[in-house]
Amino acid sequence: MGRKHFFYGWIILAVSTIALIVSNGLAIGGIPVFYKFIREEFTGIGAIAPDRGESFIALGASITFMTAGFLSPLTGWLIGKFSIRYLMAAGCATLGAGLIILATTVSPPLVYFSRFLMGFSLCLVGVLPTIVLVSRWFIRRRGLALGILLTGTSIGGVLIPLAATPLIALYGWRVAMIGLSLVIWFVLLPLVWLLIKETPFEAASKPDGDTDSVGNIEEKSPLSSHGLLLNEALRTPAFWIFAFAAALVFYPIFVTTQQFVLYLQSPRIGMSAAAGSIALAGIFFVSVSGKFFFGYLSDRFRPARVMLVCALLMFAATLVLLRLTADNAFLFIIPFGFGYGGTFVLLQRSAADFFGNRDYARILSVLIVIETVGAAIGGLVTGRLADAANGDYSTSFYLVTAVTGLAALLIGILNLFFDNKSVLSARE
Repeated sequence: MGRKHFFYGWIILAVSTIALIVSNGLAIGGIPVFYKFIREEFTGIGAIAPDRGESFIALGASITFMTAGFLSPLTGWLIGKFSIRYLMAAGCATLGAGLIILATTVSPPLVYFSRFLMGFSLCLVGVLPTIVLVSRWFIRRRGLALGILLTGTSIGGVLIPLAATPLIALYGWRVAMIGLSLVIWFVLLPLVWLLIKETPFEAASKPDGDTDSVGNIEEKSPLSSHGLLLNEALRTPAFWIFAFAAALVFYPIFVTTQQFVLYLQSPRIGMSAAAGSIALAGIFFVSVSGKFFFGYLSDRFRPARVMLVCALLMFAATLVLLRLTADNAFLFIIPFGFGYGGTFVLLQRSAADFFGNRDYARILSVLIVIETVGAAIGGLVTGRLADAANGDYSTSFYLVTAVTGLAALLIGILNLFFDNKSVLSARE
C-alpha cells in the first residue's frame, strides 16, 4: 500500500484561520482594550467633547463593522474576478496601514479614516473570502472546517487583549498598537503569499482529500451548481426571516464584543482595565469551544436546529444582564460566548444549507450587509444611550436582552416553517 496522500486543504484551513486571528483580532475582537486609553487621550486634549466620548468610540467601531459589511457585495464580485490570494495580500497591507494611521494621529477624522481602512481590510482578508476559500476545499466536512476556521475570530479576541494590555502598560497605547501591527507584515502577509492556493485542483487534489481521480473540481462537484441564484433567494420568505434573524443576532454579538468591556470598567460595575481585558478575552475564549462543538454537531444534526439551541443559550445568558455585577459577570460571559460562537458558525453554514452553493458568495455577501446593519445599529444605539446616561450602560444592555430574545424567536420560526428542501424548491 502507498503512503496516505496529505490533503493540502489542511494548510489552506490553517493559513485562513491565522488570517482571521490576525485580521479580526486587530480590527475588531482585540481592539476594545485600546478604547479606554484612546477615549481618555482624545477627550483630554480637547479633540472630542467629554460628553461625546462613548459615541466617539462607538462610531469608530461601527465604521469598521459597517465598511466590512456594506462592501461585502464588492468582495463577492472581486472573488469572482481576481485571485483570493491577491485579495488577501491586499487586505494585509490595508489593515497594516490603518493601524499605523490610528496609532499616530490626533485627528478624529483620521481616526475614522483608519477605522474605514480596517473595515475594508476585512473585506479582503476577513470572514467572507476565507469562508469561500475553505468551502472550496471542504464539502463533506464543511461544518467542522468552518467551525475551525471561525475560531480564528475568537482566538484573535483572546490573544490580542492579553498581548496588548502589558504592552500598553509599559509603552503606551500608540507604541503597543504599532508593535502588534508588525504581526501583519512579518507573519500573515508571507503566509498568505507563499501558501494560499485557490482550489484543490491546483494541488492535484479533491475536496475533503478524497482520493478518486482528479479532475475539474468545479465541474465534478454536484454541489457547485446546486442552489438558488441571489435574485431567486431574495424572493423567498425564508431569506428575509433568516436575514432579520442574523441582523438581530449580530446586534448583541457586536455590542458585547465591542462595548461590554466599557460597561465593566464603568463606575457602576467597577472592574479594572486588567480585569476587563480578561473578561473580554474570556468571551472570545469560550466562543472558540462553541464554534468547534456546534460546528461538529452541525455535521450530524440539522444545522438550523443546532443554531436554535445556540440562540436560546445566548438569550438565557443575557438575563444575567438585568442584574449585572462584577461578581456575576462571568455567569453571562461563559454561556453567551459559547452560544455566540456556535451561532456565528451556524449562520454561515446554514446559508449554504438553505440556499445552496450555486451563488453562495453573493448570497452570503448580502446577508453580511444585513448582519452589519444590525451590528451597527447596536453599536450606535448603545453608545448614544450610554452618553445620555453619563456613561452608564445599564439601559443599553437591557435592550441587548430584548433583541437577543427576538433573534431566538425568528430562528425558531425558521425551524418551524422552513427547511432547505422547501426553500431550494423555490427555483423550480
